[in-house]
Amino acid sequence: MLAGIIFKRCNRIIFICFILIGFQTPNLLRGQSLERIEPPHWYTGMQNPHLQLMVYGNDIGLLIPEIKYDGLQITDVHTTENPNYLFIDLQLSKDIKPGSFDILLRGSKGAKVRHRYELKKRKKNAAARTTFSNKDVVYLITPDRFVNGDSSNDSIKGMKEGINRNDESGRHGGDLKGIIDNLDYIQDMGFTALWLNPVTESDQPKYSYHGYATTDYYKIDPRYGSNKDYVNLSKLAKEKGIGLIMDMIANHCSHEHWWMSDLPTNDWINYQNQKYQETNHSKYTLLDPHAAEIDREIMTHGWFVPRMPDLNQNNKFLATYLIQNSIWWIEYADLYGIRQDTYSYPFKQFMSDWTCAIEREYPGFKIVGEEWVNDPSVISYWQRGKMNPDGYTSCLQSVVDFPLSMALTQALTEEESWNSGLIKLYESLAQDYHYPDANNLLVMADNHDMSRIFQQLNQDIEYFKIALTYILTTRGIPQIYYGTEILMDHPASNSHGSIRSDFPGGWKKDSINAFTNKGLSDNQLEIKHWLKELLQWRKNNDVIHNGQLTHYAPKDGVYVYFRYDTEKILMFIINKNKQETELALSRFIKFVQPETYATNLFSKEKFKLGSRIRLSGKSITCLELDN
Repeated sequence: MLAGIIFKRCNRIIFICFILIGFQTPNLLRGQSLERIEPPHWYTGMQNPHLQLMVYGNDIGLLIPEIKYDGLQITDVHTTENPNYLFIDLQLSKDIKPGSFDILLRGSKGAKVRHRYELKKRKKNAAARTTFSNKDVVYLITPDRFVNGDSSNDSIKGMKEGINRNDESGRHGGDLKGIIDNLDYIQDMGFTALWLNPVTESDQPKYSYHGYATTDYYKIDPRYGSNKDYVNLSKLAKEKGIGLIMDMIANHCSHEHWWMSDLPTNDWINYQNQKYQETNHSKYTLLDPHAAEIDREIMTHGWFVPRMPDLNQNNKFLATYLIQNSIWWIEYADLYGIRQDTYSYPFKQFMSDWTCAIEREYPGFKIVGEEWVNDPSVISYWQRGKMNPDGYTSCLQSVVDFPLSMALTQALTEEESWNSGLIKLYESLAQDYHYPDANNLLVMADNHDMSRIFQQLNQDIEYFKIALTYILTTRGIPQIYYGTEILMDHPASNSHGSIRSDFPGGWKKDSINAFTNKGLSDNQLEIKHWLKELLQWRKNNDVIHNGQLTHYAPKDGVYVYFRYDTEKILMFIINKNKQETELALSRFIKFVQPETYATNLFSKEKFKLGSRIRLSGKSITCLELDN
């Protein structure tokens, strides 16, 4: 729980409104007060022995800190132009013990504030924690729209927006308890990782449900639950073989963030005290050797919208704050991974520092970055191991494969010709040479910011099956958006509120319940059963996780690819044609011999392939070949 004392000023007299558990009652002399210290606690046994505390309160910067604890030393104290902030640098010895100690803040004229701070014991083998990989299938949930498990937190007194399920851009009441209550469903479907859109506090007057405008980096939004609820979700999910991936935002915060009314420094945000400047979204300027500096500056410094101030990560205190916050959540909630929003928008050297600081603390820990560009040469720039012409490097292991997602839709909706249709999918995958590690890309058919894949494919169930099968059998780490398993779509509107619509059965009075199958159509039931079978099959097939991939250029509306290792050969045949098609197998002699037997992965039918195979119209045929 965030510990602190909150004060209210009225006619220059300071009244104590309430005290949150964790702070000792301070001696308040001459107006000094303490409202918060962040991080709220820390851990022993970290690789980095340095810790910087951000201390905030009225005139707190006028006080001098004292700490007496074995193995702990104050190495520096920083004040800023704002007397309400103090930054304290601490060094922790390797053998420091977990425990609590007093931080005493003294003033020259007797002012004294005391705070009890805790160093917790790091979890066993925390640095070597497991992280998401090709073995996983990630289930993406917009928490406000999944399940309302606790109606008592739908609206919280003092918070700016309450529940209004009739407003597609409003809060609908989904929460962490709703997710916890349905972990069995997520496990039973075959998902092994859980990515939630941001759940940290977003106390905005409206449009707060999406979570991408943070008002407190260390606090779960009370309308979702508490910090303890989030930790409990991680623990219970892990017990069911499901890892928790946290969505983080380093680029911007909310205009309602607590520090916006009293910024720590004169350069905490970009264009501070200047005319509003929106970003130009020109991501190529970050790589372009000929780009005008003003274009680069507006791309990085500019804001998304007026309600989302753009953070200045070149400020050393803010940079440290953001890095420590990420590490704190990894340790506190036992995270399985991080998804970083709008990856290319912050200052790119900071993003390198951020990824590498986490990598040093947790070797192998995966972060996936969002770079929404339909160009592998741009996306690959950010991945670890890329030899960039400008020398830029980072420790980012995974990037979202937007080009493949866009190509998949084009492949199944465009007319077939030499430069349209399935060739788009082939050519997108063919550009894997750009990536240092294409197997670590996050692949998807859609997400929370895109039209749902069933809608993109004009509600064609056969093409839908092809798309989902491809995502789950190509290289990379697949992600599926909640509701895809029951063909959720939004024919009346393409707004974000419609795309992120409520999961049926997540509210007590819902007439349709996807958890129990009540009210689902025959098509929805078929797809749910089919996808569950596919997910469970994928979970136990290492050849899909780590095997090699060879694909053949599409011909006459048919696209063939193989996944294989020393133990198995799998053959996937996409027939985009509406009619039944006969495919000659001579092109695939590397894998298919005239006497080769194949077993259909799902019908279990076994047969000799021979020289030709008949394919159903608008289908993907999945075969295991005798090796």
